[in-house]
Amino acid sequence: MDYAKIASQVIEHVGGKQNIKSVQHCATRLRLQLKDNDLRNEDAVSDIEGVKGVFLTQSQFQIIFGSGLVNLVCDEVQKQLGISVDTPADVEKEEKKGNVLQRLVKLLSDIFVPIIPAIVAGGLLMGVNNILTAAMFSGKSVIDLYPQFKGLATAINMFASAPFAFLPVLIGFSATKKFGGNPYLGAAMGMIMVHPDLLSAYSIGIAKAPVWDIFGFKIQAIGYQGTVLPVLAVAFILATIEKKLHKVTPTWLDNLTTPLISIMVTSFLTFICVGPVLREAGNLLADGITWVYNTLGFVGGGLFGLAYAPICLTGMHHSFIAIETQLIAAKATTGGSFIFTTASMNNVAQGAAVLAVLFLTKNEKMKSICSASGVSALLGITEPAMFGVTLKLKYPFYAAIIGSAVGNAYCAATGVLAQALGAAGLPGFLSMLPKDYLNFVIGLLLSMGVSAVLTAVFWKKFNVEGEDHKAETPVKEEVKAIEVQEPADTTEETNELYAPMKGEVLDVAKSADPAFASKAMGEGVAINPSEGIVYAPADGTISLIFPTKHAMGITLNSGVELLIHAGIDTVKMNGEGFETFVETGAKVKKGDKLLSFDMDLVKEKGYKTQTMFLVADAKGKEVEVVEAADADNNTKIMNLK
Repeated sequence: MDYAKIASQVIEHVGGKQNIKSVQHCATRLRLQLKDNDLRNEDAVSDIEGVKGVFLTQSQFQIIFGSGLVNLVCDEVQKQLGISVDTPADVEKEEKKGNVLQRLVKLLSDIFVPIIPAIVAGGLLMGVNNILTAAMFSGKSVIDLYPQFKGLATAINMFASAPFAFLPVLIGFSATKKFGGNPYLGAAMGMIMVHPDLLSAYSIGIAKAPVWDIFGFKIQAIGYQGTVLPVLAVAFILATIEKKLHKVTPTWLDNLTTPLISIMVTSFLTFICVGPVLREAGNLLADGITWVYNTLGFVGGGLFGLAYAPICLTGMHHSFIAIETQLIAAKATTGGSFIFTTASMNNVAQGAAVLAVLFLTKNEKMKSICSASGVSALLGITEPAMFGVTLKLKYPFYAAIIGSAVGNAYCAATGVLAQALGAAGLPGFLSMLPKDYLNFVIGLLLSMGVSAVLTAVFWKKFNVEGEDHKAETPVKEEVKAIEVQEPADTTEETNELYAPMKGEVLDVAKSADPAFASKAMGEGVAINPSEGIVYAPADGTISLIFPTKHAMGITLNSGVELLIHAGIDTVKMNGEGFETFVETGAKVKKGDKLLSFDMDLVKEKGYKTQTMFLVADAKGKEVEVVEAADADNNTKIMNLK
C-alpha cells in the first residue's frame, strides 16, 4: 500500500493544501479541519484505497481508515503539508470557529444533548400513562376497567411530569456548565425559577400571581415551569457574572461572596426583566411555528418532511431541540410537537430505503451494512443509514426524503402531534395520544412504503448498482498492524473472545457513535461499562497503544487484529484520566489488566464512556456476536468461525 499516494489523494480531494487548517487522527479516523468544507469531494475520497467511510461532523471532516493504517496515512499527510498534527486542544479551538449559525447550533446541541435522556424518560412514561388513562375500550380506560391500577397511573403521571415541571433545573445545570460557570449554581437558579412559592407558569391567567413589594417596587412572583429561552439567558447571565467576580474578588472572599452575589443579582434580573420578556418570546416562537404548520396543513407537513433529512446533514436539527421542548412543555396551548412526528417519518423512510437496498444489491459488503443500519434507522438512529448507504448511492436518499414528505403530509393533515419525546421511529407511538395511534401508524407505513417502492424504481431506472458500482465495490481492507517486537506464535489459534470489561454488551450496530455503528471499522460490540477497567479478551500481543491511551490494538496468534476503543471522542482528553499497564509488543493472557480510565472524569468532560471492542481484521473469519446484559471477563461475547 502506497501511503504517500493515499495522502496526496486525500489532500487533493479535500481542496488542496491551502484548504487544510489542521490535521489530527484518533485510533481509526483521520480528522481534518477545512477552511471551506464545500471544496471536499466525498465520492472521490471514498474511492481512495483503504478508506472505509467518510462523514462531516461539527464542521470536522472525518475519514475512516481503521486502526494501524490511519496513523501511517496521517504521518504522510503531515509530511506533505509540512505541518504538525494538531493536539486535541487545537482541534477544539478550531471547532469554536465558524459562522454564527453553526456556533449557535453547536451551542444548543451541547446544552440539550446531555439532558435528553431525562426528557425522553419522562416522555416515554407519559406514553405509558396515556395507555392507562385513555378511553380506548368502549369509552373506558384501563383504570376504569381495572381500578386497582389507578394508583399506578397516578404515580407514573407524577414520574412523567417531573422532568418537565423541573426543566429549568436541568437546563440551568447544563447551560451554566457550557457557558463556563458553576453548574450547581445554575441548578440552584433553576430551582429558584420553579420554587413552589411562585405561581406556576401553567396557572397564568387562571390564578392571581403573588407580588413582592420591595421598597415600593412591585415584582410579580411567577414561575418558569416548562420554559426554555428564559433559562438559557439566565444561565448565560449567571455564568458571566460569576466569572467576572472570580477575577476581581480577593481569594479569601471569593468562595463566600461570589456565589451570593451571582445568585442574588441574577435572580432579581430574572424576575424583573429577563424572565418576563423571554417567556413571552418563547411562547410566541412556539405559537408561531405551530400556527405556520397548522395553517399550511398537509403542504407544510410535506415540505418539512422533505427537508428534514437535508437539515440533519447540516447538523441544524439539533437546534430544534429547544423549540420542540417548548412545544411539548406548553402542549396545553400548542397541542404538542410536530417536529417529533416529522423526525419519526424521516427515520423510518431512511430505514425502509436501506432495507430495500439490502434486497436489491448483489454486493455482500453493502448487504452487511444495510442489515444493521436499516434496523437502526427504523428505531431512530439514521446516521449509519444515511452516511453508509443512502447518500453514497444518492437515489435511495431521494426516495427516502420523498417517502418522509408523503408520510408527514398525512400526519399534518390528520393533526398527529407528539405529546412527549421518545425514540423517533417505530417506537414513537408511545409519544402520541392513543387517539392518534392509527394515523401515526398509517403515516409510518406511507413513509416506508413510498420510500421502499421508489428506491426499487430508481434502482432499475437509473441503474444504481452499475452507476455506483465503484462506490459499492468492497475496498481493500488491508489494515497494517503496528510492527511488534517478537513474531506472533501461530501454534495455537484463539477463536473465542471474552468481554474486556464489566457491563452491558451490545452489537456495535447499536453504538452511540455513528462511525462505529456503521461497522465500517469492523464487526464487534459496544460495551456500556460498569467500571473503567479493560482486561485482555484473549491471549495475544499488544500491537498498538494510541498516544492518548484511550485505544489499544491486540494481535491474536492467528493474525486476527482486535481494537479496544475506550469511550467516544475521548481522544480529545489527550490521555487525562487514562492509564495503561502494558507496552507495545507485550504478550498478554486472557484476563490481564490492560488499561483503566476515570469514568466520572470522562462524563464530566462531556464525553461518553461507551467502549468499542472490534475485530478490525478477521483474516477471512466470520465474526459471531453474542449480546449480554451483565458481562464480565469470563463472558464469551464473540466467536470467530
